[in-house]
Formats: sequence, structure tokens, C-alpha cells
Amino acid sequence: MKQTSAPDPLRIKVLIADDNSFVREGLRIILSTYDEFDVVATVSDGKEAVEYCRHHEVDIALLDVRMPNMNGVEATKLICEQTKTKPLILTTFDDDEYIMDAIQYGAKGYFLKNTDPERIREAIKAVYHGQVVMQEVVMEKIKSNLKEEKGPTPKIDKRLFTERELDIMALIAKGLSNKEIASQLFISEGTVANYITSIFNKTGLQHRTQIAVYYLTGKIG
Repeated sequence: MKQTSAPDPLRIKVLIADDNSFVREGLRIILSTYDEFDVVATVSDGKEAVEYCRHHEVDIALLDVRMPNMNGVEATKLICEQTKTKPLILTTFDDDEYIMDAIQYGAKGYFLKNTDPERIREAIKAVYHGQVVMQEVVMEKIKSNLKEEKGPTPKIDKRLFTERELDIMALIAKGLSNKEIASQLFISEGTVANYITSIFNKTGLQHRTQIAVYYLTGKIG
């Protein structure tokens, strides 16, 4: 474990967990170039990540999936259960099983490591401000996995939702952000957020990826 300088209370405190020292240092250098981030520590496995988040204030934990001692998906589960830190999966692997498990355990985002640094920056900021983010390729993996399931696909009861809510659910299922949805429907981001809150209240869902899965399958949970 490598702890950096004393945390800056005005910046988003980020922990990086990856068993590859080159990747860890590379991410630390990249994120340190942005004024809004403070990389408080870098660790080499999920167990160290969980322990650090338990004893220190961490806003966002960037977690690799495949790590020794404890993988990123298991670490996500414990971090969500035991701390206020928000996990963001950042990995070279886009396996379906990891995506679905990470979502189930409470990951607030899932991005591949070859993602442009600026997009990773925006993802961290979005997660910090309460959003759940999914890279397009990850959303496509979810869709592909769902399509391969045997048996007829259940449909949602459209009578529960307004036409605008259904439009927004469809766009979420396509992987669009609130900003992109607002632009496409010619409404404000605040209005999009209000509609999403209404969808949450009607379904009992908690984040936008669950909305996407629900819209595509009719299944909740």
C-alpha cells in the first residue's frame, strides 16, 4: 500500500486498487493532473482496498477486477456494506459474470482501462455526485447476455409509466447519460432527473443500470 500526501478536503478523494504497479502508478499520475482529484492511496489487492476504506475517508475506489487475496467484485461488496465509499470498477476484462456481479454488489460504474482519461475523469465526478455510469461496451454486454437467456422475454407493464418515462427508460437502456437524454428529448437535465426519480418510486429500483435491465427484461432484482 502506498499512501500519498495528506488528503485535501476540497478534492474528491480517490483510492486506486490494482495488482499491476505500472497501471497503479499510471492512473495515479493521470488523475493527479486534474485539480479536482486527490489520490489518497494506491493498493495492490481488494483486501487492502477494503481495509483502507474502512479506516480512512475515501470518496471513490477505483477497483481492478482480477487481483490476489480479494478480487475487485468481492471488494465492491464489502466496501458498499461497510463504508460510504463508492466503488467504480476499472478493468481490462469485460466478462458478463463480472459485470452483473459488480452491479448486484453495488458498483456505481464499470469502465474498461483503455477508456479515454477524460471519460474516466467525468465518470469519477458523476459517481461522486450520485450517478451510476456504464461505458457503452459494458451496456452492450448486458444486453447481449440478456438476449442469450432462454425462454420468452417478459415485458414491462407500460400502464405504470407515462409516455415520457418510457422514452427515458428506453434511452437509459441504450446507455445514454442524463445530459444526452436531455439533449435528445429537448428537456433539461433536471427534468430528466425528476422523471428518473419517478421511475425509481414506481419500481423500487435504486440506480439507472437496474432501470436498463428492467426495461429490457421486465425483471426487478
